[in-house]
Amino acid sequence: MKDHEIDPHEKDRLPFLQLVPNLVTIAGMGLGLTSIRFAMDDRFESAVVLILLAALIDGMDGLLARRLNASSDFGAELDSLSDFLCFGVAPGLLLYRFALGETHAFGWVFVLVYTGAACLRLARFNVMRAEPDSMRHFTGVPAPAGAGLALLPMFISFAELGDARAVPVVVAFWLGFVGLLMISRIKTFSPKAMRIPRRAVGVLLIGTVIAVGMVFTRIWLLMVILAAIYAVMLIPAIWKARGRILRA
Repeated sequence: MKDHEIDPHEKDRLPFLQLVPNLVTIAGMGLGLTSIRFAMDDRFESAVVLILLAALIDGMDGLLARRLNASSDFGAELDSLSDFLCFGVAPGLLLYRFALGETHAFGWVFVLVYTGAACLRLARFNVMRAEPDSMRHFTGVPAPAGAGLALLPMFISFAELGDARAVPVVVAFWLGFVGLLMISRIKTFSPKAMRIPRRAVGVLLIGTVIAVGMVFTRIWLLMVILAAIYAVMLIPAIWKARGRILRA
C-alpha cells in the first residue's frame, strides 16, 4: 500500500480523545439517574451528592471539548439532554420525595413548573449559545445553578439549620420561584467572563482551602453558604429587571 493511500477502515474509526467529552457527559447522566434511584430509596443525602458530582462533571465536559478540540453539535445536544435529567428532573423528584409528598397535587404542580422551566431554559440556551453575548453572561439562571438553588431547602435540613419538611408549602413556592429565575430575562454572570482582581487572588486561594476543608467536615453548611452567596448576587439583576423579568 502506498504511503498516500488511506486505509478504508480508518475512515470508520474515531480518535478516542474525540469521544472523551461525550463519555464524561454520559457519566454525568448516569449520576443523575442514580440520584433518582437513591431518592426512591429515601437515601436523600447520597442522592444530592450525586447531583453535585453531576454539576462538577457538567463543568468538565465542555472544558474538555474545547481543550481537545472535540466540540460538536452532537455533544452539545447530548449535554443539554443530560442537564435536563440531572438538573431538571432529578432535583424536582428529590424535593417532592423529601418535602412535598404530603402536599400531594399541590406540591407536584410546582415540581412540574420547575422541571418545565429547566427544559425551556436549556432549549433557549441551545438557540442562543452561538450569540456573542452568551460568552459574557447567561440569560436567566443556568440549569446547574438552578438545581443548586432548588436544593437549598435540603441543604438547610442536612446542615440542621431548619427542617424543610415542616414547611412544604414554602418549599413548593421556592421551587416555583427558582423555575421562574431559570426562564427569566435577567443577566447572570458567566464563569467564562470572570476576571479576578490581582489583590483578590490571595483571598480566593485561602477561600478555596477553607471550602475544601468544609467539604470533608461541614459540606451541607458549605452548600448553604454557596447557594446563599449566589442568591445574593442575583438580587441586583432581579431588581434591575423588576416588572419585566420574563420579557425581552
